[in-house]
Amino acid sequence: GNDDPICETEKNASSGYFVLLGFSNWPHLELVLFVVILMFYLMTLIGNLFIIFLSYLDSHLHTPMYFFLSNLSFLDLCYTTSSIPQLLINLWGPEKTISYAGCMIQLYFVLALGTAECVLLVVMSYDRYAAVCRPLHYTVLMHPRFCHLLAVASWVSGFTTSALHSSFTFWVPLCGHHQVDHFFCEVPALLRLSCVDTHANELTLMVMSSIFVIIPLILILSSYGAIAQTALRMQSTTGLQKVFGTCGAHLMVVSLFFIPIMCIYLQPPSGNSQDQGKFIALFYTVVTPSLNPLIYTLRNKDVKGAVKRLMRWDREM
Repeated sequence: GNDDPICETEKNASSGYFVLLGFSNWPHLELVLFVVILMFYLMTLIGNLFIIFLSYLDSHLHTPMYFFLSNLSFLDLCYTTSSIPQLLINLWGPEKTISYAGCMIQLYFVLALGTAECVLLVVMSYDRYAAVCRPLHYTVLMHPRFCHLLAVASWVSGFTTSALHSSFTFWVPLCGHHQVDHFFCEVPALLRLSCVDTHANELTLMVMSSIFVIIPLILILSSYGAIAQTALRMQSTTGLQKVFGTCGAHLMVVSLFFIPIMCIYLQPPSGNSQDQGKFIALFYTVVTPSLNPLIYTLRNKDVKGAVKRLMRWDREM
């Protein structure tokens, strides 16, 4: 018949389209997913913009920690926006296509922003390490120019790595049918479409993932190991509470981001079940970025103080 999805895709392949299958196996779930994802996306936008504006407007928050947190919020905004609006359009309407160029751009940005976030989380854990373990040298260690350099390094590392990686993925010749069994263009899903042996690509993926996932994770955990040792030696309970408050929040964000990513990228593309992969990916593209602002701002005295000052300033205007 003419409505056969494979026939449709054959036509699309010749005209430079991909079909993002997404959650089409569960048509009854699509409306529910649309509503839930839209809510999370709006939460991500509001929460992260709130952190960016607050850190910018309140001079008390002009510290390295909030500078990096604003960078993380901006990264998260871009990261969700690189895949979620497309997913919402696909869930809402019958059209599930993305152009070849669109797919390349999406793959590039998702990889770049994901990698940059891995590096930025390391930078943030170093900042906490310097604050807790080297308090006397903190202002010298985390000099504003050095902070800017670290932030730029995070972004640059993400965008250069992604340039190499996505071009390497798009060199792989793809077979006739262009059905991507995912809700966005990501490396493992695209490698499944190739007509040639993709062992070299899979190996690159594993190596890159190890460099940008395992090494950051080791660095982050060693930072927090040192912080925990210092904290346990502290005499005052308030100091201890403050350390565990800030660092607990950071560790929570780290685990919400790294655990799902490890589930997907640290095993060969042929290994994991696709459907399970989609739900895991949904977690780190939708849920994690919306929770970050909440995790960092709830129970946070600095942020509460900044909000109060902002309210007072508004009333005085």
